[in-house]
Amino acid sequence: MSETSSLYSEDLAPVSPANRTWNTWNYAALWISMSLCIPTYMLASSLIEGGMNWWQAIFTIFLGNSIVLVPMILNGHAGAKYGIPFPVFARASFGVTGANIPAILRAIVACGWFGIQTWIGGFALYQMLRLWMPWLETLPTVFPESFGLKTGPAITFLLFWCLNMYVVYLGVESIRKLLVFKAIFLPVAALALLWWAIGAGHGLGPILQQPSRFTSANGFLNFFLPALTGMVGFWATLSLNIPDFTRYAVSQQAQVRGQIIGLPPSMTLFSFIGVVVTSATTIVYGTTIWDPLVLAGKFDSKLLVSLAMIAVAISTLATNIAANIVSPANDFANLWPARINFRKGGYITGVLGILIFPWKLIADPSGYIFTWLIAYSSLLGPVGGIMITDYYFIRKQYLVVPELYNPAGSYSFSRGFNIPAVAALLIGILPNVPGFLVTIKAIAPDAVPAWLAQLYNYAWFVGFLVSGIAYMLLMQTYRHGIQTIKETSSYVALD
Repeated sequence: MSETSSLYSEDLAPVSPANRTWNTWNYAALWISMSLCIPTYMLASSLIEGGMNWWQAIFTIFLGNSIVLVPMILNGHAGAKYGIPFPVFARASFGVTGANIPAILRAIVACGWFGIQTWIGGFALYQMLRLWMPWLETLPTVFPESFGLKTGPAITFLLFWCLNMYVVYLGVESIRKLLVFKAIFLPVAALALLWWAIGAGHGLGPILQQPSRFTSANGFLNFFLPALTGMVGFWATLSLNIPDFTRYAVSQQAQVRGQIIGLPPSMTLFSFIGVVVTSATTIVYGTTIWDPLVLAGKFDSKLLVSLAMIAVAISTLATNIAANIVSPANDFANLWPARINFRKGGYITGVLGILIFPWKLIADPSGYIFTWLIAYSSLLGPVGGIMITDYYFIRKQYLVVPELYNPAGSYSFSRGFNIPAVAALLIGILPNVPGFLVTIKAIAPDAVPAWLAQLYNYAWFVGFLVSGIAYMLLMQTYRHGIQTIKETSSYVALD
């Protein structure tokens, strides 16, 4: 492959077999680290707030993560075999230019997660500072009411945002020590919260006896099915860009076993803590508190709350840079390598993270699950369906790596775009649009047939299947355009 190609860079180059050193436990540790975060806790507690009892919530989370594990492993195969990252893998199905479409879709979602994590970190600072500076709570409102944003939290949010942008300026190397701190602090903090919940709730018995608020099977299913889609959507981004990590695998077995060991168990265990603590708040305070930062703010000790909030802010900063800045920054840089570097890509991510209005997305469980998680799963599900169909059914797991970096090669299709992939993407997204518009109240519920609006409850599944099938059918017409070419370079794939 030509290292002077406009599609080639050191960041996007395939990892040689000699440099693939990640084993099973590296992947397990990766997932344990990424699962231990405040949004995971809020994911579980939001199900309790929505009406589920403890075992219904845990079952939903375990099932959702077991389902998303499948595309995670399937897409991870190409990274482990060829050493290529997600944007390069997407070129095989979408074309060397068209690959920017799924890359930017994923990047925008990561911008949303960046905004959510930044809001969490900023609100942690607010919970601490308001104890020592009570006037923060009484500052005059400067934002329109429609923003739903109070002045005090807005100030700490912007301060924490600036801190994130400063770390981007310094470079990702500056975050390594913070990641170590997070790995130590969050498990300890989670266990401390669990200890408090068991003590304050008079043991696990009363906590786990909290009943479901659903009085009928139909009522339960109406909440369970979209909630399950939300659980799948939680890691929908990683189910696409997992090749960014599996490209370093020593073997296929390492990435498969590591993800099986790391993802469903760690998400379920940490979520269980969220379920227990949230259930305990109903007993202790008479109301369900699903946000751990709000809960921590109720504790009596100023020093305890301050230490906890500082620790949450630092660990959130570490998670944010590692999980929500690196990938989208590279995706934006990939759009225009000559003009956008990693630092500028990070700044773009930061600005979009504000414009997504993250404080509204996590203001209540319905916004977190039904608006945010399900909405973006309706975009990423179709991408996953297309990429998996292309890799396993069209190309039979065979890619010619040098051609992925050739602007005029086998994966250039029509001016860099594979039209069937773009068409299949739109076909998979369209069925979920009416339900999304109803959910955000852009149109009245009776403006579309009920069955069409309800498809949105299964957004990821609908998009994945519809786009995958549509792509398969459309590619039958274009199969003659897929050249059967042999590998001529010295590049070695890892089977």
